[in-house]
Amino acid sequence: MKCGHIEGVEKRVSRLVQGTMMVSSRELDYSFGLLDAIYAQGCNTFDTAHVYGGGDNERTVGRWVNERGLRDKVVIIGKGAHHNQDRKRVTPFDISADLHDSLARFKFDYIDIYLLHRDDTDVPVGPIVEALNEHYHAGRIHAFGGSNWSYQRIEEANEYARRHALVPFIASSPNYSLAEQVKEPWPGCVTISGPTNREARKWYASREMALFTWSSLAGGFFSGRFDRDTVVSDDNYFDKLVVDCYCYPQNFERLDRVKVLAEERGVSIPQIALAYVMNQPQNIYALTGARSSDEFLVNSAALDIHLSDTDLAWLDLERDHR
Repeated sequence: MKCGHIEGVEKRVSRLVQGTMMVSSRELDYSFGLLDAIYAQGCNTFDTAHVYGGGDNERTVGRWVNERGLRDKVVIIGKGAHHNQDRKRVTPFDISADLHDSLARFKFDYIDIYLLHRDDTDVPVGPIVEALNEHYHAGRIHAFGGSNWSYQRIEEANEYARRHALVPFIASSPNYSLAEQVKEPWPGCVTISGPTNREARKWYASREMALFTWSSLAGGFFSGRFDRDTVVSDDNYFDKLVVDCYCYPQNFERLDRVKVLAEERGVSIPQIALAYVMNQPQNIYALTGARSSDEFLVNSAALDIHLSDTDLAWLDLERDHR
């Protein structure tokens, strides 16, 4: 497994990060078996969140880590301050409350990388940066950043940190895939995919900030299950989301090219789509949601696929020929 280093985190961080939304105490044998198998393949970094499963996600992941004696070996990404149906919650109070909740659920003393799960641009960055620094200096978090924060807000936060001799954001977690996100899946979603987000990608590349990119396969658009004639039931929320957000002519053209390259290389469609993300110039750690050890093995093989600049431009419709 390829790994990288993130400032503040003593452990190496695997370039492929396993999401844990499917982990549940209701399916403990399956959940522990999945985490065991993925860890055995070299993945030591796991993504969690305060809102996943109403807290059950963190309790289950924490139980696995503690029972296996892995706390000094695994990197846990925690996320907090998600909005709820009543209000936005990116405040020093909510950050502190969610963090203390998460530590109690995990039964940990600290979280390796803590990301604010949402942003609220009506809230000044100063108090947010100061709150995160308070928890950083108390040892509750070892590094921090934002999930679904624009690069402009992160730049503003880090400028505030520089002016006040504080620790800055070291990570960001936006959506990024070969597919252009034509319609946002929910309000406040931040993506760096597509031609309209070139400046964001340039900004991240120039600063080498760690990017924990989510939905590299565009929610399953590059799973091989979707084509121009795909019709899904309104009852299937996740498939309907893919149709609403990604099933547009320009993305089907990208999918056609992925299929051509996959056949040439003797690999799968998802592997080429993931390789597209991992071959970018940014400092990328891709979040995936494998539901079996075999699926994770297929994903990890994509890390060894090299795509040239010409391949990348052709896949993204920037060139007509390779």
